[in-house]
Amino acid sequence: MGPIFYILIALPCTVGAIALAILHIYRHLLNYTEPTYQRYIVRIIFMVPVYALMSFLSLVLNKRAIYFNSIREVYEAWVIYNFLSLCLAWVGGPGAVVLSLSGKVLKPNWCLMTCCFPPIPLDGRFIRRCKQGCLQFVILKPILVAVTLILYTKGNYRDGNFNPRQSYLYLTIIYTISYSVALYALAVFYLACRDLLQPFNPVPKFIIIKSVVFLTYWQGVLVFLAAKSGLIKNTEEAAEFQNFIICVEMLIAAVGHLYAFPYKEYAGANIGTSGDFSASISHALKFNDFYHDTVHQVILQFTPILLCSRAPLGTKSIL
Repeated sequence: MGPIFYILIALPCTVGAIALAILHIYRHLLNYTEPTYQRYIVRIIFMVPVYALMSFLSLVLNKRAIYFNSIREVYEAWVIYNFLSLCLAWVGGPGAVVLSLSGKVLKPNWCLMTCCFPPIPLDGRFIRRCKQGCLQFVILKPILVAVTLILYTKGNYRDGNFNPRQSYLYLTIIYTISYSVALYALAVFYLACRDLLQPFNPVPKFIIIKSVVFLTYWQGVLVFLAAKSGLIKNTEEAAEFQNFIICVEMLIAAVGHLYAFPYKEYAGANIGTSGDFSASISHALKFNDFYHDTVHQVILQFTPILLCSRAPLGTKSIL
């Protein structure tokens, strides 16, 4: 068990964060008048209970923390996918974005590290690349978690151990690259579509998503680096401090979600239906949208390449 001081503060923060988030989700489901949007909003808000509960359990049962942290890390990838999907739904879907941005380009920008490249056409390929940038993280993250657990059981993984003979360093590098690609895809998409997204007040939503998902990750890396440099006694204390901080931060995030994703925007709307609580839950929990995107944006995109690469020399692919 972690320090009792941490637990006494983390417990009310965790309970408060979960209670606020569940109440917020409940109100959205009761006013489920725009399922196209609220499906993603409900999934995003649920990140608070997942983060808070898994972090608290990691703090209390610190010998099993890696298992709880794995659940939290998989869900953060899920949040990134749902946030991009929500942004696309707001602007009418990929087809509507392509029509609205037809003929436009994303000018070279030093902030986006495109200053040395020609303008990027805002076409269907651009939207596809943005979705693929997020989907690669959603698909890769569970794989990395599974590899981490296997290496952990074999004694080849330990949080915060940057020894080249341990796998933590290499998994962190792969994870950081994948993470950065997903963040970059979100940032590029926002800059390209910010005029279309303006009616939906996207700025506070982008801020809270990036704060919870991306800043907590870098916060964890910095905490473990502090342990390596001696500012924190050891990696165990660093992990306990990280979990404690996340419990506190989730209470703030739960309040932030109330303002970033208010249910009152959908209360009384004439679109869709409201009041059928069980049907609302069923719709929000269906993963058919993720399956569709994975098949069309990843599998079908790379299948022709694989088939052509396996075709015998001198033959032509029908694709």
